[in-house]
Amino acid sequence: MTNETLTRSFIDLRAWAAGAAVRAGEGDPFLATRAQLPLAEGPITAGLIALPQGAGMVDAMPADEFVILASGAVRIAQGDLAVTLNEGDSLVLRSGAAFAWTAESDSRLLFIRRTGGPVSDGAIIPVDADAPLEPSGAPLAELLVGSTPQCRNHSDWKSEDGEFMAGTWDSTPYHRRAMRYGHFELMYLLDGSVTFVDEAGVEGTFDKGDIFLVEQGASCSWDSRVDVKKVYCIYRPV
Repeated sequence: MTNETLTRSFIDLRAWAAGAAVRAGEGDPFLATRAQLPLAEGPITAGLIALPQGAGMVDAMPADEFVILASGAVRIAQGDLAVTLNEGDSLVLRSGAAFAWTAESDSRLLFIRRTGGPVSDGAIIPVDADAPLEPSGAPLAELLVGSTPQCRNHSDWKSEDGEFMAGTWDSTPYHRRAMRYGHFELMYLLDGSVTFVDEAGVEGTFDKGDIFLVEQGASCSWDSRVDVKKVYCIYRPV
C-alpha cells in the first residue's frame, strides 16, 4: 500500500522516532544522519536528525527547515549568534544557512523541511516560546461545539511568500468538530492537553512535552478541556 492510499492523520513524532531506522550518509551528520517520515511526495519532508556526541559544520542548508530538540543538548553557532538548544527548544534554519554545531551527548532533533521556497537570507531564527502573545482569530463558529475560545499568537518567522511559518500560540479550552487540514502543522505542547479524532475514528491525546504532526489533507477534530499553549511550524500553501 502506498502512502497516497493511507488516511492522512496526526502522527506522534516522538513515538515514530523511537523506532525509526536512521541512515548515516556521507557528509556532516546534521544533514546526513537522518530518518525520514513517510509522507506524500511534495514540498514538505519531516523526520529525525540523530546527532552523535561531537561537533560539525554545515556549509549551507539546502532548504528552509524547522528543528526542535527532542533529547540531548545542541549548540548552534553562526557568526555572533550562538543558541543552545535544550529539550523542547526550537529554531528555523533558513535555506543557505551555514553554521557550526556541538552536541554534548548523543542528541535527537525532529525536523520539518519545506523545499522550493523563496530565495533565502541564510539566517537562523530562534523560536521564543516566552514571547508576549497577541489576540488572534478563533476557530470557525460553525465548527465549534460550545463557547468560542480566546486565542493568542506570536509569529517568530514567516517566509517571504507567507506559506511557511513558526511561532507560539495559546487558547482557552474548546471543542471543534472535524475539519479538513489544508496545511501541515507540527506542534509541540508547552502546556495543556488536546485530543484528536481522525476520519477513520483513530483517537490520540497529546500532553505537555509531546511533539506531533497533522498532515495536510487530514480530517481531525480538536478537544481541549484545559488551556493549551504550543509552539508550531506550519506550511500552508496559498
